[in-house]
Amino acid sequence: MTSRLLPPAGPARGLATAQLVNSLGDGAFLVTSALYFSRVVGLPATRIGLGLTLAWAVGALAGVPLGQLADRRGPRTVAVLLAAATGASVASFLFVRGFLPFVLAACCYATAQTGLSAARQALLSALVDRGDRTRVLAHLQSTLNAGLAVGAAFGGVALHYGTRTAYLAVFALDAVAFLCCALALMRLPHVPPRPVVPGGGPRFAVLRDRPYAVITFLNTLLLLRMPLISLAVPLWTVTRTDAPGWLVSALLVLNTGAVMLFQVRTASAVRDLPSARRTVARGGVLMLASCAAFALSAAGASPWAAVGVLLVAGGLQVAGEMMQSAGAWQIGFDLAPADQQGQYQGFFGMGVPLARMLGPLLLTALVIDWGVPGWLLLGALFLGAGLALGPAVRWAERSNSALVAAG
Repeated sequence: MTSRLLPPAGPARGLATAQLVNSLGDGAFLVTSALYFSRVVGLPATRIGLGLTLAWAVGALAGVPLGQLADRRGPRTVAVLLAAATGASVASFLFVRGFLPFVLAACCYATAQTGLSAARQALLSALVDRGDRTRVLAHLQSTLNAGLAVGAAFGGVALHYGTRTAYLAVFALDAVAFLCCALALMRLPHVPPRPVVPGGGPRFAVLRDRPYAVITFLNTLLLLRMPLISLAVPLWTVTRTDAPGWLVSALLVLNTGAVMLFQVRTASAVRDLPSARRTVARGGVLMLASCAAFALSAAGASPWAAVGVLLVAGGLQVAGEMMQSAGAWQIGFDLAPADQQGQYQGFFGMGVPLARMLGPLLLTALVIDWGVPGWLLLGALFLGAGLALGPAVRWAERSNSALVAAG
């Protein structure tokens, strides 16, 4: 089990340790934060949703400049500072008593989280050989899921007690976890800043890289699988099928456990851009099959038939998710210039806050409101985006070759 979670000793293991520490706190935070702001602070659900939407919009915009800062000031230094900033922003939630302070604190949290992701990706790019990056990222994803699962259990204890003190203890735990993450990152080898070359091109070159922008857009569509498993599938299960309510938890456990056990193995098939394109396309096929299976679960034959169909759908979904993740990691790194990994990873990582911001509205409209046709349309969207990534990657390769030849 340890070999599936942690990469071999060295910088990669240090990155995994930092990932594990902060995911423990995040797991507890994610399962308790919405209820804390609703029950303890007293914010209406609509205001919580609005505040988080604004926060992730700000976070998405901050990814590129903070990634560029990591390139110019050194990714380890910036990652340490942003991990500490994330911890401080979580700690600020302890003092939130109204909507405006909540929005400000949430914007700081989303900005620091997005920038930290870009800086850590740039740090990984500098410390890990090109051929090993996807495998290491698979280890980090497995570690992330393990930490989130354990942290969620801590959050469950706080939910059981339901007191203000229990909620605040979770927030304090998450803040401390990010400070420990900063300490873990400080122990990694120093990476010097990339020197600024006079006349070396625009400051934010990624914003002019049209092929990379198209790839980022397509990857954002694929990332709609995040609110799919956390929001759409639970709502669908309890409102549109005859399956028992406990299956929602079982499907989340299936997803988390499969990623922990099989993400590294899935990523081993991805070695270069051609294999990444094929893997993402196969993932799109599985996502289409998964959406079709979810649609069939509403047939209403019997509760246990619904359970069986939903478990099959969940298995297909997590298999497609792991394939798409592995291929996207390879593509995002290989098409980014070595001296601009921070800003490129910041741009590529915009897909995560955008999926978090827009996904709930889109998926609930498709799946809950439209039902079976919505599922089929969503599956076609996943398949189309997965297949379209192939031509987009080849376009980016041709553009990069042309730039090298011109240089």
